[in-house]
Amino acid sequence: MNAIILAAGVGKRLGEAAVDKPKCLLRFNGKSLLERHIEVLQSLGVAEIHIVTGYRTEDIKLHLEGINITARLRVLFNPDFTEGSIVSLWHARQVLKTDGDIILMDADVLYDPRILSKLIRGDATNAFLLDRDYEPGVEPVKLCVSNGRLIDFRKEIDKDLQFDLQGESVGFFRFSPEVASRLAGRLQSWMDNDRRDEPYEEVIRELLLESPDEFSYLDITGLTWIEIDFPEDIERAKRLLQKHSSGLGLGL
Repeated sequence: MNAIILAAGVGKRLGEAAVDKPKCLLRFNGKSLLERHIEVLQSLGVAEIHIVTGYRTEDIKLHLEGINITARLRVLFNPDFTEGSIVSLWHARQVLKTDGDIILMDADVLYDPRILSKLIRGDATNAFLLDRDYEPGVEPVKLCVSNGRLIDFRKEIDKDLQFDLQGESVGFFRFSPEVASRLAGRLQSWMDNDRRDEPYEEVIRELLLESPDEFSYLDITGLTWIEIDFPEDIERAKRLLQKHSSGLGLGL
């Protein structure tokens, strides 16, 4: 199994908190987000980890030298990191074409390790993670379910769409080799058509809408996680760690 961690972004919305470092190097209880990702992935038996960097890539490489890494690790540099996140995932397209399942992760998430365990150790393939307990608005990337089947995946859902269940996507995915290879091809097509400013989620959405029966979701409602996008997210994450570190494993 291969993991791809997208860690190229600048993190402008964090302001001074990330003015001199990538978001993945933000520390909580003495450990960076990136170190936490690597430790959890290794503990779950992931053999290869690929990190797509961009902003301050040398800082990330230096940071990696101080981490106990037992998995095979590779850094993929995206020089166009100010463009859409589709470009970052495109730089990992060769990884998507390899044998074995793919775990795709956003780097700016602090989470209970049991969330990733459900994705990696479970039987679901081509799986999204869905949290029903979220604050509606324009920011969350939403998943919509009808009759137990995923029918949409994006920030702005058509107001006329009929669904039974809606939740927020955690930003972690698991793809079979076949779907991952198809995703690589679709990424190339979008890049060839100069659709470089799009979020990578839109490419995944296109595959989902074409063949929804191939995809599944895991409900992780009740397990703690937070995406670090704004300064208030950092303070909230610190409070969550203080509250849940022993019981939920967030102190890993």
